[in-house]
Amino acid sequence: MERAVFVYTTWPSVVEAEKAGRRLVGASLAACVNILPGMISLYRWQGAVERAEEAVMIVKTRAALAERVRSAIRDTHPYDTPAILVLPIESVDPTYLQWLMDETAHPSEA
Repeated sequence: MERAVFVYTTWPSVVEAEKAGRRLVGASLAACVNILPGMISLYRWQGAVERAEEAVMIVKTRAALAERVRSAIRDTHPYDTPAILVLPIESVDPTYLQWLMDETAHPSEA
């Protein structure tokens, strides 16, 4: 069976993350999207240390769709350089994996 992956990204607000997440799930590019509000990010940007409040988005999808998910995120993301990380999953409960595969079996355009 195909592998599952997480796609990790951050958004400047919960509203934007939820809008993007709904598109991904609605297009069957993701079985589930978790949005975690209230993250503080510290990072270096253009020579200065910056601070931002962001929302984390964890997209649960199949490995074969990771590039389409990345592209869909990039197409609507407001950041010049969004964090879009594809993370392999070592082990998944078989029942959950089957559900994830069923929910992403027939993706459309996001």
